Amino acid sequence: LELFQQMQVEGVEPNEVTFIGILSGCNHAGLLDDGWHYFFSMDRDYSITPTVEHFLCMIDLLGRAGRLDEAESLVNSMPFGPCAVAWISLLGACRMHGDVERGAHAAECIFEIDPKNDAPFVLLSNVYAAAGKWNDAIKVRKTMKNRDVKKKPGHSCIEVKERVHEFVA
Repeated sequence: LELFQQMQVEGVEPNEVTFIGILSGCNHAGLLDDGWHYFFSMDRDYSITPTVEHFLCMIDLLGRAGRLDEAESLVNSMPFGPCAVAWISLLGACRMHGDVERGAHAAECIFEIDPKNDAPFVLLSNVYAAAGKWNDAIKVRKTMKNRDVKKKPGHSCIEVKERVHEFVA
């Protein structure tokens, strides 16, 4: 944020990528009010129309802050329509804050958009398990199996001495 202020002082115009960095910074620092300020200033002060990435940053910021009503409202008000990633972000926040009902709704929305996506099954199962709703968690996993949706393994890559090494979990 200090760098952005320095850019302003020096007359450097921000672009869409600048604001993704700013909103991501606000997200990881938990600066909800600042996030809203910069989100609205994009259009108001710089004539930059927020893209899906900007909305996703704000949805994630609201979700981490426990403002799930606002996060869901923002998902539903996206001018290009809600996308699976927005709902997944909300579902992850529901898992974090224990909102089972909203989590189930978010998962259903993802199933409609992207029925073969493994994330909503895994996250919803975890939401139910965290709430002690083991039968519901098992039911979600069975539904995943019945729909032949497979959980993709996690993987990471690093480069060491000009060679790329991939790790799969």
